[in-house]
Amino acid sequence: MHYLEKWTDWLCNGKVGPFNAALFCLAIYCLVQIVVMTLLSHIVGTGVGVDDSEQLMYMHYLWAGYGGSQPPLYTWLARLVAGVVGTNILALKIVKYLLIGVALASAFIAVRRLGYSSRAGAAALFGLLLFPQMVWEMQHALTHSIAAFCFSLVLFLALVELVQRRSLVAYGLFGVAIAAAILSKYNNVIFLAALTLSTLSLRETRDVVLNRRFLISVAVAALLCLPTVTWSLTHTDQLMAHSGGFFAPVRADGAIQTAFNGLRGLCKAILFFAVLPASIFAVAFVIAWNKPAPAPQPAPWTEKLVWRTIAFALAITIVLVLASGATEFRDRWMLPILVLLPVAIALRMDARGDKGRKVQDTVVFVGATLAILVLPVTWYAHLNGGESRGSIVRIDYNSLYSQLTANGPVRTAVSSWHWVGNLRLVDPDLVILDGELPDFGLLLKEPAVLVTTDDRVDVEDILERLDRAGYAADGLPQQLAVPMLFGSNPPIRTITVTRLKKKAAATTGAAPQ
Repeated sequence: MHYLEKWTDWLCNGKVGPFNAALFCLAIYCLVQIVVMTLLSHIVGTGVGVDDSEQLMYMHYLWAGYGGSQPPLYTWLARLVAGVVGTNILALKIVKYLLIGVALASAFIAVRRLGYSSRAGAAALFGLLLFPQMVWEMQHALTHSIAAFCFSLVLFLALVELVQRRSLVAYGLFGVAIAAAILSKYNNVIFLAALTLSTLSLRETRDVVLNRRFLISVAVAALLCLPTVTWSLTHTDQLMAHSGGFFAPVRADGAIQTAFNGLRGLCKAILFFAVLPASIFAVAFVIAWNKPAPAPQPAPWTEKLVWRTIAFALAITIVLVLASGATEFRDRWMLPILVLLPVAIALRMDARGDKGRKVQDTVVFVGATLAILVLPVTWYAHLNGGESRGSIVRIDYNSLYSQLTANGPVRTAVSSWHWVGNLRLVDPDLVILDGELPDFGLLLKEPAVLVTTDDRVDVEDILERLDRAGYAADGLPQQLAVPMLFGSNPPIRTITVTRLKKKAAATTGAAPQ
């Protein structure tokens, strides 16, 4: 126990050269994940999951926007890294863990810049790792949510720097952070609005926003977002592709029942998102119950800023739920609302003497231990992928590519969803298309094939898009028996391949899209 306490104290206050121990361990953690996951995939020969395979498909292009109702920043970063290290799993993992590392480091630095202790910064950092979405789900899935996680915390750090300095450069960088947050995931607008309202609500920070130089931030953010805004206005179908859960019509059971169902769904999502960190913080309070603490004092403005941001984000979300009629939510959508919760509690504990330090130590110890224990499980999940759609990780894409090209080269592979993006790990020049990619007909280059799996994914949409683009089947479909890797059972996956050809001009339907 003594050694565990010393380790925890080192994480909170120790140094490795000029670097804080918590930040040094964070860098090592991210580096280990990048190296190990890349090497494991190379040795075993597996592909990547649904979210990363989508990026493999998209990052072939540098556009202001892409399909799937998602903003472009994550894909831009993936394309940038792939331009340096190549289109491979290494590029995908560098982007993922760079963003995770920057997010956690931003929380630590923001706490320190606000004048709090290194122990509070470490508690904020490791407290974020208590969220299952951060310590587990982001390790083997998700892309845009990782960017949202990163740039919401970068935005918070940029505001802290702006409050501290209030220089022209700080206002400019705050505008860059605003744009990055919005272009990472659109629901970060909630976090931006909440952060702005909380800043306006405090006498100590109000003039930061009311200052005329704040127009610099607005102008920089607007300029950086303008290409994507313009693209979105001209590609509304792609922008709204996954908006079915929001702005739903009022159901037959009436507006009051719909509102009740929406609020109940929101509460469930918040519970699932925060139940683990809330439980661990509660246990930490119990452990520190008998520790001495000074009499509670009014919270300083720095702490109020964080708590009010959480409160405003929650209030804005409730208004949106009631206005939109939404009733179903994913827990990770709560990220803009609760991302600062560990930061807020870490700040509060800094004023609670020995009791607060004990809570912070417990959070640091549990967060760090959990992150280490999860490591081998994330490696297994990376290689195994899971069942149903997750099993695409284990398809032998080298064998699939060899069978696809056995009768001649292929320039384009089309599918009903983006699992086939994994083929770009074999041939980086291959064009991969699915039903969500904009300008579908213009991108399709012959020779082309339609490739579908045996997982009951609806192919009607992609067949319709092929027809509108003027393409039809060239002969009968062929079924390929593709090996599955990593000890899969069954060991073979059935892939259906159909050669495509351009229809005669007289029979071509509408103009390509």
